[in-house]
Amino acid sequence: MYPVDRLTGGFRPYLLLSLFCLMIFLPGLSSLPPMDRDESRFMQATRQMLESDDYIRIQFQDEMRAKKPAGAYWLQALSVDTLSHPASTQTWPYRLPSLLAAWAAVILTFVFGKSLIGERPALLGAILLASSLMLTSEAHQAKTDALLLLCTVAAQGILARFYILGRARDMASGGASSGGSCSSGGGGCSTPGPRVDVKGPGLSEALIFWLVQGIAILIKGPVVPVISLLTIAALGIADRNLRWLNSMKPVLGTVVAAAIAAPWFVAISQATGGAFVGEAVKGDLLPKLLGAHESHGGFPGLYLALSVVLFWPGSLLLAPVVTRLWAQRQRLAFRVLLAWALPTWLMFEIIPTKLPHYVLPAFPALALMAGALTVEGLEAFRHKAAKVWYVIWCAIGLILAAACIALPMYFGNGFDIVNVVSALAIVAATLIPAILAWRGAMVQAGLALALTAAATYPAIFNGVLPGLDKAFLSRSAAQVVGTIGSNVPVVSAGYSEPSLVFWLGTQTRFTDGAGAADYLKANPGALVLVESRQQAAFDARIGENGVKVEAFAILDGFNYSRGKRASLAVLGAKAP
Repeated sequence: MYPVDRLTGGFRPYLLLSLFCLMIFLPGLSSLPPMDRDESRFMQATRQMLESDDYIRIQFQDEMRAKKPAGAYWLQALSVDTLSHPASTQTWPYRLPSLLAAWAAVILTFVFGKSLIGERPALLGAILLASSLMLTSEAHQAKTDALLLLCTVAAQGILARFYILGRARDMASGGASSGGSCSSGGGGCSTPGPRVDVKGPGLSEALIFWLVQGIAILIKGPVVPVISLLTIAALGIADRNLRWLNSMKPVLGTVVAAAIAAPWFVAISQATGGAFVGEAVKGDLLPKLLGAHESHGGFPGLYLALSVVLFWPGSLLLAPVVTRLWAQRQRLAFRVLLAWALPTWLMFEIIPTKLPHYVLPAFPALALMAGALTVEGLEAFRHKAAKVWYVIWCAIGLILAAACIALPMYFGNGFDIVNVVSALAIVAATLIPAILAWRGAMVQAGLALALTAAATYPAIFNGVLPGLDKAFLSRSAAQVVGTIGSNVPVVSAGYSEPSLVFWLGTQTRFTDGAGAADYLKANPGALVLVESRQQAAFDARIGENGVKVEAFAILDGFNYSRGKRASLAVLGAKAP
């Protein structure tokens, strides 16, 4: 029996994919501190929505946060309000929408994939998507990108159905145009047969497509509409035929999408006097299009170079798959998947601002094409370039295994035999699919990648990262403050990470060394945090103020957001 056959049929694929997602997305969801500045800002802004009961404006402390629309904040607020409360520093309620969106994106990839390429290839493709390092990382973070992926899959899956069945209707009526593809499964264009009735998606699916577009705009602005437009444009250029698009009711649909997205944009414009939209365009969107915004730059082709990491472990199959993709372009399913993946990828390669998660919306299409070609009999990739590719791919797994041992020694509690066991499991789970692929057992290798993900991600996200106290100074400082107690908000000098606000509360304030000394004089029961670079200024002013200071803790660590070592003193006034 073919290896994937045992996993398909009925409800089994959905159960399998759900359990697999649960296995790799859930570990670490509650134990991981905020992973980066952006996630901390999202969680804190959501908390302030709940504290202020203002669900229109997005605020980080007193600052307007004009980066993304409110959709993701609303979902996080719903989760926190239902399962927790704003004063809590539990991270998992904020992250739950991302986890559910990542799971739903995997399920929808399978649902749409099986109508495009068949059940077995779609199942393997969904496994590859779920296994990807980028998606697993986003499933663990309270941001927009897993939600964006869900909207992308929903919209693009419906678009693909309209395209394929619309073109099939053209064939059935003898209206296929030259330059288009006429077969979803074959290698070329079939001769139209006798007229038959071909039932395509109807008005309800068209309305869902436009509904998703409106929701996607509320999640992350124009990203999903742009991806859909690029897909349509690529298909129109390739086929010289866009008649199938008429059945999607674009005029009516634009009204529906606008009706979903416009009310909040009108409300936020009124609430901020137009400042939000202006700042979002001038301060966030345009800088990303015109230059390396916030130092997040890179050269065109960077994502291609990083694909072996971003799509890992599924990237094992990328090199042999990519060499065959263009030859499949006459097949309708591959035609629409290529029109989805290629322009999307090129767009992000061209944009000067680059962050690893930007290309995530192209992953479902890549995963489905990889699943299809693998199940159809992908040949072993054995020439010299293959050796380099497989060595690089294995090196990533070995580096992750080494990180399980090394990171706790540098930033955590030191050597731990449990981490050695985890590292050995990752090494074994890395070598098995590589050996299978080298021997030509590509389907077995593809399925074995699920084992690679299952061995790696729980060990990293739950076993290693939460224990890196020196890398999470904000959490360590909050633990000390919680132990000592402070009857007034904490002030921090020289250390201004957004995660500190999430851990210590909305009233936390940032200042310099002299400002911290003045605050301590005015509030004798207060606690202040002073980073080592501000210590001299603090000492000079506190001496002038005549206040005797007690050091409750000195926290040495690494500020990974800045890539620098940091030392943070927790100080208070001595009791008279």
